[in-house]
Amino acid sequence: MSELKIINDEELCRILSDTQRIAVVGMSPKPNRPSNQVAAWLMAAGFEVIPVNPGQSTIMGLKCYPDLESIPGQVDIVDVFRRPAEVPAIVDSALKIRAKVLWLQLGVIHAEAARRAQAAGLRVIMDRCLKVEHKRLKDAGLL
Repeated sequence: MSELKIINDEELCRILSDTQRIAVVGMSPKPNRPSNQVAAWLMAAGFEVIPVNPGQSTIMGLKCYPDLESIPGQVDIVDVFRRPAEVPAIVDSALKIRAKVLWLQLGVIHAEAARRAQAAGLRVIMDRCLKVEHKRLKDAGLL
């Protein structure tokens, strides 16, 4: 199988500049959880955040969806806060909804599913934090 393409800062800036809607898969309603903190950062930065968690109806005052397929309209980034074993099914859903980017958060590593997503046309970022990368690029004056 082919090697996963590394996304450099220039491409990250393009991805983030072209992004409006981010589905946060596994978003927690608990403010102390990383998924909640990342979502809060993204909303403050002007992105539309869409919580995906089948156990919740709303999170942070936002309508929460049970799965990616339930979200109306285009999703630019699928930001994943789930166990690696769940990534292949999330890739299937991300492909069905024609997302543009699969972003696997720190510690979420599934090389086979990531390569499959990339081969199907998704840009893939794995084992990196969306908040950390956005803040780093913004602080460097690149965004």
